Amino acid sequence: MRSAAARMSESGITERYYPIDRSSPARHARCMIARRDGRMPTDSRRRIEGGCLSSILVVDDDPVTRRVVRGLLERSGHAVTEATDASAAILAAGRQRFDLALLDVWLPDMSGLELLDSLMRIQPALRVVIMTADEAPQTLLKAMGGQAHRYARKPLDPDHILALVQQTLDSPASPPRIEVRSAKPEWVELDVPCDLESARRIQSFLAHLDADLPTEVRESVGQAFHELLMNAIEWGGALDPGRHVRISYLRARRMLLYRISDPGRGFSFESLPHAAVGQSEGAPLKHVDVREEMGLRPGGFGLLMTRALVDELIYNQAQNEVVFIKYLD
Repeated sequence: MRSAAARMSESGITERYYPIDRSSPARHARCMIARRDGRMPTDSRRRIEGGCLSSILVVDDDPVTRRVVRGLLERSGHAVTEATDASAAILAAGRQRFDLALLDVWLPDMSGLELLDSLMRIQPALRVVIMTADEAPQTLLKAMGGQAHRYARKPLDPDHILALVQQTLDSPASPPRIEVRSAKPEWVELDVPCDLESARRIQSFLAHLDADLPTEVRESVGQAFHELLMNAIEWGGALDPGRHVRISYLRARRMLLYRISDPGRGFSFESLPHAAVGQSEGAPLKHVDVREEMGLRPGGFGLLMTRALVDELIYNQAQNEVVFIKYLD
C-alpha cells in the first residue's frame, strides 16, 4: 500500500486518503456499492485508488482526539477529513458529501449540537455520531431531537468507536424522524417510527440517561425496555415506519417508569402460543415447538424474562400499552 497523500487547507481542514488493497473482495465490493448509490463524494472517487469504505468527517478541537480517531478510521479503510471547529466543518460539508460525521459537543466557535443542525441542512442524508464526555440528559435529548444517529462517550474506546461507526454506516442514511414531545430530563416523551433502525437509535440514547445508576440496574432496565419496545414495533406496529410507538420515560427519586404505547389492537396472553409467558406450568417449553412450526426465529422468552427484570409490569385492558417500573431503593 502506498503512503498517504496529505493536504492541509487554509481553513484548517486536514484530509488524508489511503488507497485500499483490491485483494479484499468484501471491502472493494462495499465501496463499489457506495459508488453505485452515489454515497461517495466525487472528490474521493478521484483520489482513492481502488475505492474506499466511506468518507468520514471528524470535528473536534482536541488534536489528540482527532489524531487517534483518524488513525483508527484510516486503518479500517475510510477516507477521513478533519475539522478543528464548526466553521471548518461547515466549509467541508459545503464542498464534499460525507457518509458520516463524528462531532464533538464542545467546539470553540459553536456547540456540536448547533453544528448538527447546520450540517443536516447542508446534507440531510448525513449520518451523525455525537462525541462528548458530557452525559447531561439535556445534551442527549438535544442530540436525539437533532436526529443524530448515535452517541459516543468520551474518553473513546477504540473497539467501541469502530463498532459504533460501522453500525452507523450500516444504518439508513435518512431514517424516519423521531419526534421529541417532551425533553425534560425527568420526563421524556417520544414518538418513534416502527422500524428496527429507529429502535436501535432510541436504545442507544436512552441507555445513557441512567448513567448514574448501578450497572446492574441499567442493564436490567435496558433489557426490559428492549424486549417491550421490539414487541411494540414488530407486533403492534408491524414494522411499518409510517406508524409510531409512543414512549414515555419518567425519572423520580425512587423509581424509573417507562410507558410504551403501540398502534396495534392489542393481544391476550392466551393468544400467544409461540411465547413462553403463555404456557402452563406442565409444559413450559411447548412454545418452542410452536415457533418451529410457525417458522419463527428461536426465542419467545422476552415477556417472561421482562417480568423477572423489573419490579412492576402493568398492561392496559387491550394490552397495547404497557408500563414497567424499576424501584431504586
